[in-house]
Amino acid sequence: MSTASSGNTTSLSTQANLPLQNGLFLYAHPDAHHSHRVRLALAEKDIEYTLILVDPDDRPEDLAALNPYNTLPTLVERELRLFESRIILEYLDDRYRQTRLHPDSPSARALVKQYAWRIERDWLVAADILLTDPSSLDVKKAAAARKALTDSLISLSPLFGHQPYFLSDTFGLCDCLLAPVLWRLPQMGIQLTPNLAKPLLTYCQRLFDRPAFVRSLTAQERARNRD
Repeated sequence: MSTASSGNTTSLSTQANLPLQNGLFLYAHPDAHHSHRVRLALAEKDIEYTLILVDPDDRPEDLAALNPYNTLPTLVERELRLFESRIILEYLDDRYRQTRLHPDSPSARALVKQYAWRIERDWLVAADILLTDPSSLDVKKAAAARKALTDSLISLSPLFGHQPYFLSDTFGLCDCLLAPVLWRLPQMGIQLTPNLAKPLLTYCQRLFDRPAFVRSLTAQERARNRD
């Protein structure tokens, strides 16, 4: 394991009884967008934390003790245990107020949360289907999800041409959700071309060029999309 704010990582698969002391600890999948979004938020906020990359097929005993669902990501800070990525993002934004992911205005904050809900419902559900392990992938269901997601991304591409980030001039929660999924489009078998989705592709490159995004990538994620 390693203390990191820059995305440097060390894998852990079977070590149990980790001596969790003061500080922030993140158990994370090395190549899954739900874990990636949390690492991205931590990098954007430049928060020091201990990153524990977990082999999903060989989870350490202490993870089950910390999280009754034994899922990733799991965030630990002193007595606090959080194991749902959106709740983790909410906590980080409230606890560490630098580089805010949510606006301060209640109405603007509610609107961002609603956009985030729609992103998860309309796009990330399809992404989860397509990112299922190939051994359990439903081919017909995946083909339908791929077509629906591709068509939706193309049709809504002009939306990304008005402001630098998702309906905003600054990086925020919705960008934190979208960036890890857009990085995985090749993995999902989705290829967007400039003539159909130039604003979206420009937005993608803007996200991927951010230093925090680069720091958030694990070795597995870098290797997967090296080209």
